[in-house]
Amino acid sequence: MLRDLPKVNDPNVLVGTATADDAGVYRLSDDLAVVQTLDFFPPVVDDPFVYGQIAAANALSDVYAMGGTPKTALNLVGFPDDELPLTILEEILRGGAERCREAGCVIIGGHTVRDREIKYGLSVLGVIHPMQVITNAGVRPGDQLVLTKPLGTGFVTTAHKAQKCPEATYKAAVQSMIQLNREAAQAALAVAAHAMTDITGFGLAGHAYEMAQAGQCTFVIFLDRLPLLPGVKELVERRFFTRASQTNRSFVEPGLRFEGKPDPIRLEIFFDAQTSGGLLIAVAPSRLSELVERLERGGCLAAVIGEVLPPQDNCRLIVRSGSH
Repeated sequence: MLRDLPKVNDPNVLVGTATADDAGVYRLSDDLAVVQTLDFFPPVVDDPFVYGQIAAANALSDVYAMGGTPKTALNLVGFPDDELPLTILEEILRGGAERCREAGCVIIGGHTVRDREIKYGLSVLGVIHPMQVITNAGVRPGDQLVLTKPLGTGFVTTAHKAQKCPEATYKAAVQSMIQLNREAAQAALAVAAHAMTDITGFGLAGHAYEMAQAGQCTFVIFLDRLPLLPGVKELVERRFFTRASQTNRSFVEPGLRFEGKPDPIRLEIFFDAQTSGGLLIAVAPSRLSELVERLERGGCLAAVIGEVLPPQDNCRLIVRSGSH
């Protein structure tokens, strides 16, 4: 669909749609560029305040994934005000505002339409030095791949909607989803990470695939190293699947190769569509230990889940069972 749209030739567009990056970047001057993104989706939890927090953290994450600093945001709302009390919308907006305050980002307006289904998110504007932009295309052979949040939110939210998710698992997922990726991005910038993306609807599989494709490399993912939310394996066994997981699998299959016999449960989590997931960071081996230390000091997960190889024919992802 996008292939038929007019091409953008403005030399100040530093990041556009060509590499499926997390946000657009436009240069205003030699030392200032803006990072622009938007994201919104229907409720993934029942609590409207928590839903607002999650949606806002998810939208802010795209700016962090480019190495930028969020500055301003606009609320995007679809709401059935003829069917539900506006107090619900007030709580959603309050949750979003709380995450923006934590991020140091100011909500300066928004737009609301009547919709049969609730939808909420943000359009976010951030700033960055043009020379500090981290795209998903800068990966280099030898880079180590680090993930900063556990996986499994798609299974958790699906089970939660069916009222069959254990409370401890649900609470762990909520804490992960509302956590800002600010500290993780700062750690990546401090070690001059080569590339970065955040893990959301395409799951780890889809976003890693896009990153490898943009950088013309092949990623090796060690399936046994993937960090999982507590209790999520049981939800996979109970088959709380989403349609997006199958879509993600279909998307990467043409460039996917297995080494060894993969654990079927962990493989499903590899494809699982995430909400407000962590950052996937590609870093030089010489800076890996420093990155891990900085992430842990900032309260983030630091799971070393893979490595980058030179391109292997048409293969973009190698899923290896075992840690070596």
